[in-house]
Amino acid sequence: MPWGVGLFLAYAFVILAGAALALGPVVERAVLIPITFEGIVLMALLAYTIFTITLVLQRKAAARGLALGLLSLLVPAIPLALLSGQVIIAVALVAIGFLVYRGIRAPRARAWLDQE
Repeated sequence: MPWGVGLFLAYAFVILAGAALALGPVVERAVLIPITFEGIVLMALLAYTIFTITLVLQRKAAARGLALGLLSLLVPAIPLALLSGQVIIAVALVAIGFLVYRGIRAPRARAWLDQE
């Protein structure tokens, strides 16, 4: 497995862990209101992330585009970190995003994700 694919998988599992931590309050609100905007967004994020991880592990070519889509979650996270005064976190997010982007677009990752 190329380093870029492994780095993307680590990034995706961090997203899954974050979604799992955010799930508690959403479930508590679901007792009163069965359908909430936060719940819909969280379930869509979980489905997208799990589907992308599955395609990457199956070495499908379609995983490349979905991985870049999942990587786009960092775009709004960077200004939010800057607005809350967390410059170090914003710089770390930029570095992680750059490394994952370069790793997924690398020729070895393209060759590894080759199955139709």
